[in-house]
Amino acid sequence: MITFVGAKSIRNCILIEIDMTWAESLQKQLIQRGDKITVTAFLLKAIGIAQRAHPDSRTMCLPFGKRAVFNSIAAGFTVEKMVKDQPVVFFGTIDTPDTKSLNTISDELSQYAQLPVEDLPRLAKEERFTRLTWLLRRLVLWLGLRNPHIRLLVNQATFGLTSLGKMGVQIVVSPCSGTSTFGVGSVELRPVVRDGAVVTRPIMTLSYTFDQRVMDGRPAARFLQEIRSLMEGRLEEHIRVLN
Repeated sequence: MITFVGAKSIRNCILIEIDMTWAESLQKQLIQRGDKITVTAFLLKAIGIAQRAHPDSRTMCLPFGKRAVFNSIAAGFTVEKMVKDQPVVFFGTIDTPDTKSLNTISDELSQYAQLPVEDLPRLAKEERFTRLTWLLRRLVLWLGLRNPHIRLLVNQATFGLTSLGKMGVQIVVSPCSGTSTFGVGSVELRPVVRDGAVVTRPIMTLSYTFDQRVMDGRPAARFLQEIRSLMEGRLEEHIRVLN
């Protein structure tokens, strides 16, 4: 576990390895059916489902010891777009990934990847926000950290996800934009022990950065273990319900 100490909060980071055998097998089945589902879509759905059972993971710490729990789950993720011939990182959002099908999540991810910024309302709003003066931007962010209603106007996500796996990065420790932030590394064949024998499996390292004012290490670990359980096969029961 890694601890980051700041002026106003303490961020902890824990890592877990996920066996992607089941997810990759389902991916191949879906491709044969004509559906292209990315690892990100699997993760957004799994994390959304896990957040239902772990309200601390979607709780915001307020001044004077108060807290606010966000009831509507929303997935946040980084999106790189070209603006005036320059790469700019935006923060996309997908509402209620816990109740949406993998196909719907993948379709929304594709829109963020393919459409220009002006055709994506949330990214267009972010782009307009960057045009504000530095002082006004700081004021909005300051208010958002103290008022959950203003925070939702700026950022609706109950968790954030950054993936650098496609660039060959094994472990990603993402900056914490809220109570829960995840870093997704590459999927690699690694030796593991299964039934007493050493075999190779496609393994992905997932990091979880969280605000220790809201969550202790033990509940954070249980939350991360549930995500692993979903990604290693238990997600299938939720897919069947939707289908």
